[in-house]
Amino acid sequence: MTNDAHPGPLSGLRVLELSDEKGQFCGKLMGDLGADVIKIEPPGGQNTRSVGPFYKDIPHPERSLSFWHYNTSKRGITLNLESTEGRDLLLRLSASADIVLETFPPGYLPSLGLGYKDLAADNPGLVMCSLTPFGQTGPWRDYLTCDLAHLAAGGQMASSGYDSDDVADAPPIAPGGGNAWHIGGHYAYMGIMAALFYRDNSGEGQYIDASIHEACALTTEGAIAIYLSTGDVVQRHTGRHASPDNSVKIQLPTQDGGWVNVTRSGSALNPARLRRLAEWMDEHGLAQDLLDEKYQDMATVQADAVHTTDVLANFMANMPQEDLWQGGQERDFPWGAIRTMDEIMGDPHLEDRGFFVEVEHPELGQSFTYPGAAAIYNGSPWNISRRAPLIGEHNQEILCGELGLNNGELVLLAESGVI
Repeated sequence: MTNDAHPGPLSGLRVLELSDEKGQFCGKLMGDLGADVIKIEPPGGQNTRSVGPFYKDIPHPERSLSFWHYNTSKRGITLNLESTEGRDLLLRLSASADIVLETFPPGYLPSLGLGYKDLAADNPGLVMCSLTPFGQTGPWRDYLTCDLAHLAAGGQMASSGYDSDDVADAPPIAPGGGNAWHIGGHYAYMGIMAALFYRDNSGEGQYIDASIHEACALTTEGAIAIYLSTGDVVQRHTGRHASPDNSVKIQLPTQDGGWVNVTRSGSALNPARLRRLAEWMDEHGLAQDLLDEKYQDMATVQADAVHTTDVLANFMANMPQEDLWQGGQERDFPWGAIRTMDEIMGDPHLEDRGFFVEVEHPELGQSFTYPGAAAIYNGSPWNISRRAPLIGEHNQEILCGELGLNNGELVLLAESGVI
């Protein structure tokens, strides 16, 4: 956490977040950028608190590292929306809110009298976003799903996997965990920001029906665009972009057991670039025939792409990873080391830019290292203002301090299961 005196870019906005794993990342984005995000959980806590791993491997709703990560910079209260008192309290809170973010099944909140029309009746500037698996309409709207099912249905899995000559009959594979929730959360966040911009100009709030399935279908790289324009279905390629045709392999092992991505994106080999590469190889006696004059002809360079890659692979196999990717960068090749998580934690570039931050957990008497912002804001900083809330941690602060309940009423609400 930083103690920057400048407020974040979303400072002054109040967000009511009623979300599970589908929307908590969107709420985190707004909270870390300065919005006052109030996470509203059922009494006893949200089910995302049961997602491991757990601090010191002790399962507990206050020790989920996943929950910690996705719920920074939020205050937290508990409300039983099935109760009359709980619904009334949410209506009172929404009267002063700028944004409501929810991930309940379609139709659930309206059935409780808590739909957009109900909440906006006394707050016409309210922006409400429902982020659900398939949206509020359509034949799939009530289908059950999960992160992996979205990556399968949205097209990501079909483009991710191995070349058939690497792994025969290999099935599609999923990208990293949580990607569908991240994709949906990012699109919901963009929709909310656009709706706020519209409100600034019109004075009117609006309802956003955000679908994770549609967000995933928008994020298949070129697969859909290629099919729409040519009718071709992309093939899966090991460690590189899916494409209709086969492509040269770009992930090559190094002498010390590492891997380097030698992508040619934006820098396809031509005679001049191949010669630069071959001269470097020749310094180590590994250029083979790549300095031959025939490679000054572009047609030969293209025709011998497989041979060139074989020579490059041999070069890689005889050099350490760090020397290879750094040397490639020095020679204007966009190469990069394939990092493991422990290597990322020690990344000197991320360290130089202050990417990792320390977040205090006062109840545990220590701080923990968290991943930080993807950008540096020089006027209105991104900042993790607090660790994730404990269950009902801010019930008194918000329900008494801001809505005007007294302590006796708070006790009665707790005893009756409302909070």
